[in-house]
Amino acid sequence: MDQKQRSLSIWTIWMAVVGLLLLQSLLVGMREEKLPYSDFKVLVRAGRVSDVMIEERRILGTLDTTGMASLLTPERADVLRRSGKARPAFVTTRVDDPKLIEELETAQVEYAGRVENTWMTVLLSWVLPMLLLFALWSWMLRRFSPRGGLMAIGKSKAKVYVQESTGVTFNDVAGIEEAKAELMEIVDFLRNPDRYRRLGGNIPKGVLLLGAPGTGKTLLARAVAGEAKVPFFSLSGSDFVEMFVGVGAARVRDLFVQAQAVAPAIIFIDELDALGRMRSAGSIVGGHEEREQTLNQLLSEMDGFDTQKGLIIMSATNRPEILDPALLRPGRFDRKVVIDRPDVKGREAILRVHARRVTLAPDVDLASVAARTPGFVGADLANIVNEAALRAARMEKGAVDMTDFEEAVERVVAGIERKSQSTKRRCRRPAYAR
Repeated sequence: MDQKQRSLSIWTIWMAVVGLLLLQSLLVGMREEKLPYSDFKVLVRAGRVSDVMIEERRILGTLDTTGMASLLTPERADVLRRSGKARPAFVTTRVDDPKLIEELETAQVEYAGRVENTWMTVLLSWVLPMLLLFALWSWMLRRFSPRGGLMAIGKSKAKVYVQESTGVTFNDVAGIEEAKAELMEIVDFLRNPDRYRRLGGNIPKGVLLLGAPGTGKTLLARAVAGEAKVPFFSLSGSDFVEMFVGVGAARVRDLFVQAQAVAPAIIFIDELDALGRMRSAGSIVGGHEEREQTLNQLLSEMDGFDTQKGLIIMSATNRPEILDPALLRPGRFDRKVVIDRPDVKGREAILRVHARRVTLAPDVDLASVAARTPGFVGADLANIVNEAALRAARMEKGAVDMTDFEEAVERVVAGIERKSQSTKRRCRRPAYAR
């Protein structure tokens, strides 16, 4: 049974218990006929009350219905008679009556006292509201912490890709051959760790991927995990920081515990600048302290784990200038891989990778498209291929031709064509020039 089903069953049991208690209270109240105190005194004096139980707020007892019609109103006597019992039970509200005991003794009515059972009152007035507040609190925590509410608030939010489930290899990465060659050493260590251990070498603990947005840093990290066939923990730097102080540090500890349990593995932290900003920068009240505690815990964990187990930290950022210097020292992120914008050959290779899923016409020249897109990164080129395929589908073509690629490049560079402003406005000569 998973966590969601277990929580649902617990709340179902609670609601069933409360419903049974309320039903019992209603059934007990239905078995007792409510009697005005004035009628009760009349019946006591007439000797029609058999016995009573005196509580703090009410009086319970049984009646003898013989000759009841002559003592009570017809409506009240008829209600008691319809109960079908010779000695029906009744309940009346107790009032301040000092002579009650004396009248009961005169009428020879058996009476006794009893401490009123207030557990139902306490349940309805205290326990039930507390349960409702707890349910509301749990729902709010579960909404802001989707992985399970209060008990999972310190758990890591990492998405785990086990072995080949990343679905990405180096064949899916193009245009950054230098970075691929440098990361092949990481893959080789994860595949053949004894090759490095026998000579006493230590693989770098952390690899920092630097580059502009869209250059393929995240894709390259997933390709490393896919090539090495090891578990891949992927999360963003902002996933650590929460509204509660100390939660980020707890999530860092939980992340490293999970990763070390399945080592060799790769931990990938995207957008590291959200977590590793310089501790002397900024003046955010509350959140600044939480981010510093989280960063300190990350630094401590990176110093504490042993690379011989095959655990490697990879991170990506496009703002290395704002990172804390403690992250960049040797022994932590001691290897930096710069991913530049691809050149014309790299752009052509990237276009060919993304065009593998597209039906191309014979006239498509990807080298020409790459020459027309200087400065474009991998994400831009993937968008061009997608826009060309969408345009060909709108035109109901059988394949994507060169015209579609040209229109896609113009759309990505300049935006959508505004046909309403394409017609030239006629210029009228001023009157003085005529």
